Amino acid sequence: MSRIDQSREFLPVRIAVLTVSDTRTPEDDRSGAALVERIEQARHVLADRRILPDEREMIAEQLRRWVADPDIDVVLTTGGTGLTGRDVTVEAHRDVYEKEIDAFGTIFALVSWQKIGTSAVQSRATAGVAGGTYLFALPGSPSACRDAWDAILGPQFDYRHRPCNFVEILPRLDEHRRRK
Repeated sequence: MSRIDQSREFLPVRIAVLTVSDTRTPEDDRSGAALVERIEQARHVLADRRILPDEREMIAEQLRRWVADPDIDVVLTTGGTGLTGRDVTVEAHRDVYEKEIDAFGTIFALVSWQKIGTSAVQSRATAGVAGGTYLFALPGSPSACRDAWDAILGPQFDYRHRPCNFVEILPRLDEHRRRK
């Protein structure tokens, strides 16, 4: 069973947050604020925070900039994971991924199922890796962001989490680029 190994030192990761919305502003971005609150409470570093409209190319370009930034380990986006015509965050993420973390969407759906029942089927939460950076696309609901952090991301971004976690393999995510 998973647990926190208190004999290990906590290692903070540097996380950027992108809210995808045609209507949100820094003053009313509750989902981005929920993520920032969780990041700071967990003692990680907020590396950057932005808001962009639901435009696939703009989202993908921002993801690529953050992937290229050596001071960012993780990107969390919120919004644009639904089924409507303007929901293009998942497609933008997949334009950038080198590898998809397939189980993330499944585990997120299981977490959501317990809160919202069959409505969980409407989320297309996804995750992947590119350029040694983790990328996670979360729904635009503050509750969904808190659920994703509390049930999945918080434990996985804690180096002390056992039996394994995302932090311990972070240095190896881009090892294929270093091979000769």
